[in-house]
Amino acid sequence: MVDLSGKFAVITGAASGIGRATAQLFAERGAKVLAVDRPESAILTAHEGNGAISVLAQSVTDDDAPEKIVNAALENFGAIDILFNNAGVSGRSLTHETTDAEWDRQFAVNVRAPFRISRAAIPHLIKRAEEKGRARIICTASVMAFDTDIGLCAYTASKHGVAGLTKTMALELGKHKVTANYILPGAIETGMTQASFADPFIRGVWEKKAALRRLGQPIDMARAALLLASDEADFITGHGLVADGGLTLRT
Repeated sequence: MVDLSGKFAVITGAASGIGRATAQLFAERGAKVLAVDRPESAILTAHEGNGAISVLAQSVTDDDAPEKIVNAALENFGAIDILFNNAGVSGRSLTHETTDAEWDRQFAVNVRAPFRISRAAIPHLIKRAEEKGRARIICTASVMAFDTDIGLCAYTASKHGVAGLTKTMALELGKHKVTANYILPGAIETGMTQASFADPFIRGVWEKKAALRRLGQPIDMARAALLLASDEADFITGHGLVADGGLTLRT
């Protein structure tokens, strides 16, 4: 069993879905967690009663978000072992119908925020790795980091960006014993996808596409993040971990 005792993690997008499940799993495995999400989300109540999880109501796209998030982690824990850049948004529109505002929204959350938060956290992750022998950056990408679909120009481009950012950080930080990896979820049942999968036909199509014949659940992605956060992942870096139930096996 993976033990995260003595580790301090920051998780964005932690009010629901993958982020919430990961915060709770990391806490269950012994970590202290700073769970971050927008003020208008359910972040203030999502982890009530869990003494291992501190919460911060903060949008990752605010100009001062990196400083506030890193400072909150340091004030609560004194160090950062794991940064999980999980917050993300999606949208669907044909390329010629996608507005600048929609393109910018997806890139602001999906790529710019992870870059800026990682940049702020890296000195502290390096320091922690010097003390403890390792530190971790994990990002949530998507199978759309190597595939695509109609109407996903902004989303797909942003998730390719997440992959490129993470691989570059892995190359730069390896000498400091800081790993950087990204998760590639497939069809996952979260708040963001709930409306689509509420349609029995759409749900059935995506369940049939997966080798495991089911939609992914947030806990499935949390377990993937746990693997990459663990001490056992010391020699894994720059890697995109496909966690899609076999969705992309078909050609």
